[in-house]
Amino acid sequence: MFSLLLAACLLAAPTGYTLLTKHVLPTSTRRTLAEGVIYRRVVRYLPEPLVMHIVLIDIKQAGVRFLVTPPDVTDKGEHPLKARTTSEFVNDFGVDIAINGGGFTPWYANGPDYYPHSGDPVTPIGRSMSKGKLYADGPGPTLYITANNNISFNSETGKPQNILAGDRMLVKNGEPVEGLDAVTRAPRTAVGLDRKGNTLILAVIDGRQPLYSRGMTFAELAVLMVNYGAETAMALDGGGSSTLVMRDKNGQPQVLNSPIHAGVPGLERPVANHLGIFLGK
Repeated sequence: MFSLLLAACLLAAPTGYTLLTKHVLPTSTRRTLAEGVIYRRVVRYLPEPLVMHIVLIDIKQAGVRFLVTPPDVTDKGEHPLKARTTSEFVNDFGVDIAINGGGFTPWYANGPDYYPHSGDPVTPIGRSMSKGKLYADGPGPTLYITANNNISFNSETGKPQNILAGDRMLVKNGEPVEGLDAVTRAPRTAVGLDRKGNTLILAVIDGRQPLYSRGMTFAELAVLMVNYGAETAMALDGGGSSTLVMRDKNGQPQVLNSPIHAGVPGLERPVANHLGIFLGK
């Protein structure tokens, strides 16, 4: 039975992703992905294992552009998107870095039975826009990005070209938001901006994986974002959705973190939308 389960997990894992090697606790590392783009994997061993992935992007660098997942024009139903993993998003649109977006509906998970699978119709919760086309609307924390990379949270500072809804605000005016949950640890995804509006901060935290990474509370995530310079920061969808992918030198998606969809370490969850970055390399 165990061998059959392991085989199923390996078959379900993203291309090039080795579940067994991902669950040897890694070491901290720092890499320059492109001019003005730094990736850091930060590993803590005590009091419990914790693996964090941070990307710092100088958004004023030439060639840096953003893309929120566009609507699927072939879908004639009520849902504007077909679910994709973050790796599939990188493959489909050729972005260099991508993280999962906000929450979405419908969604459920009952052991091995879950929705959506890749290709199933879904709708983002909150506002979503891609290349100037608004395809979902609703209240909640929101990230706005203009064509010249002016980025703001919760209010437009120009004509947005990409809009992405989040789960909750983490940081305002350089301070953690009061009242954030300080008990529940889970995988997390967050996006933030520094005070000058020059550096975008992405964070993906691995979790729900004993002896590898337990995860973070929202309160801890807010402190982490402040420590990396965030003046403002917002949580995106977390749990099994939290994923960070980059395109490698061969143009193939490389999963940098350890997702935990359906309780399987290394398995990516198909989600509604994503935040992608072209680096102009």
